[in-house]
Amino acid sequence: MQNEKVPANPARSWKRLDGVDLLRGLAIFFVLMNHVNVRLRLAKVPYTNGIPDLLVTTFVWNGQNAVQIFFAVSGFLITSTTLRRWGSPSRVSPRDFYLLRFARIAPLLLLLLAVLSGLHLAGIKDFVIPASRSSLGRALLAALTFHVNLLESWNGYLPGSWDILWSLSIEETFYLFFPMLCRFFSRGRLLIAILAIFVVLGPFGRTLFAQGLWKDYSYLGGMEAIALGCLTAILVSHVRFSRRVMHAIAGGGAAIVVFILVFARMGFGWLFRSGLDMTILALGTCALIIAAAETEWRSPRILEPLRQLGQRSYEVYLTHMFVVFAFFDFFVSRGKPLGAAPLLFVAVILISGVLGGLVARYYSDPMNRLLRGRFGEGSDRFRSVIDTRQRVKSASAV
Repeated sequence: MQNEKVPANPARSWKRLDGVDLLRGLAIFFVLMNHVNVRLRLAKVPYTNGIPDLLVTTFVWNGQNAVQIFFAVSGFLITSTTLRRWGSPSRVSPRDFYLLRFARIAPLLLLLLAVLSGLHLAGIKDFVIPASRSSLGRALLAALTFHVNLLESWNGYLPGSWDILWSLSIEETFYLFFPMLCRFFSRGRLLIAILAIFVVLGPFGRTLFAQGLWKDYSYLGGMEAIALGCLTAILVSHVRFSRRVMHAIAGGGAAIVVFILVFARMGFGWLFRSGLDMTILALGTCALIIAAAETEWRSPRILEPLRQLGQRSYEVYLTHMFVVFAFFDFFVSRGKPLGAAPLLFVAVILISGVLGGLVARYYSDPMNRLLRGRFGEGSDRFRSVIDTRQRVKSASAV
């Protein structure tokens, strides 16, 4: 490994990381597949008959694993962008950090909550919150204060378009404290130690400290992967690996991710019982992120649809349940034809991608630019980018 010093006034020359966009695309693909599968299962549609169990578990039961991938990617992107923007964690401006997060997250979240509130009040099927689980006001409070996961662990699942906000609750709660941790605990290796504590506590957050829904929705269980993503960004900003080491990291990361997503359920139940399956998946994801950041690998054209899906993953994630419900209701109205089940999956993925792209292009991105402009930020955006000229390599920078 080689060390380099940071340029005095590095110019910002950022470009996307295809490998990171593909990871996000893969994650949102598994989320979409899982949510269609859940609806088919609830409707008792035996669409998996005759399909090998390995294929079924791989393609339709990895929704929770997909969110873990999202968390790791998120931690990397936010931390690497923070390092590029302010140069050092100790120089982070909490005010600016929060304003930038607001510009990216709030416009679509607030629009979604407004739409969901209207659908609930109108009594539209699939969008009415059962009185036994929450009121509209309570659900809005949980969404706006990032504890939908906690509310659901107490009272049970909310309708699908509300339920997906559990992961946003974990993510944004972490980022509520992140700039303060950077500002006040970045001297020496204290910040690294605090992030490592989150990693250590992650498996316990899914086992000893959790029951019921909290096993999947706990703050500690999700923040572990975010913290690993943060540590990955710090590592990438300080060291450059040799080609041989880089190949080993990429190969190891790919093998780990494939193992957890495909084979871990076959005779490795202890991984799930110990909560280590998610930790291992996050580590494998971070290894792939390192390879993507170090090599700036360009994806082949055949993977372009998946990469595009990853670029709009936030918009797709928050809007896809509208597509799932609409197409599933149509599927049911046609008598639940078994042969049409594969078409249901394909239609949901394609239309969700299109809808997410349209929402991003004509709403999220313009609002993001507008708000950042008013905050004095210009057109810079939090995205899957890397500064190709600024490589923070000095260990003293942390």
